[in-house]
Amino acid sequence: MKHFWMKVAVGLVVAAVVGSVAAYSFLPERLPMHWNVRGEVDGWGSKSFAVAFLPSVMVGLLALFLALPWLSPRQFTLDTFRSTYEYIVALVLGLCLYIHALTLWAGWSGRLDVSRAIVGGVCLMFAAMGNVLGKVKRNLYVGVRTPWTIASDRVWISTHRLAARMFVAVGLVGLAACLLADGMWTFIVLMVGVGAAAVIPIVYSLVLYKRLERRGEV
Repeated sequence: MKHFWMKVAVGLVVAAVVGSVAAYSFLPERLPMHWNVRGEVDGWGSKSFAVAFLPSVMVGLLALFLALPWLSPRQFTLDTFRSTYEYIVALVLGLCLYIHALTLWAGWSGRLDVSRAIVGGVCLMFAAMGNVLGKVKRNLYVGVRTPWTIASDRVWISTHRLAARMFVAVGLVGLAACLLADGMWTFIVLMVGVGAAAVIPIVYSLVLYKRLERRGEV
């Protein structure tokens, strides 16, 4: 089905808006909005703000994601990996909806360790995104965009293969920590893993580009 994942993304935004409207009258006047690493609530918001905030963010993100293919220069078009791009869009908006649903549920029930549940969702998104990151083609918006990956298809491909493996590993290790360790250790594992997944591919792209440059291959 053409643009299947973008239709899923639109459906997620609609679900967030409709679900928020339907849940509004059942919620207390104040809802928890932030949790520390121990799962304790350390930030509250009014019902109106809590109900409207993430759906509004999702609407804005969807508008941006729909505009990016049109905004892209021809030599960096997103059409070469459009299905993968739309899948990533659906992942991001799915995580937003998941966090929003957890917030509303926590406000209604008062009996949920939302910090652990959110970390688990983020880890699953990392693993799912890593599974397709190697399919992302050279562009200006999605992936590991450094001067060296943008300058060379070969560096882009090699860097994204490495980043894809790291994203999957970080997601799975983080999920295991979320299920087996306490909140502080889960936070530490996730932060170290995310930091490594962010920094190592950048350094790798520089090293690989300079190696190819010395050989006259770029």
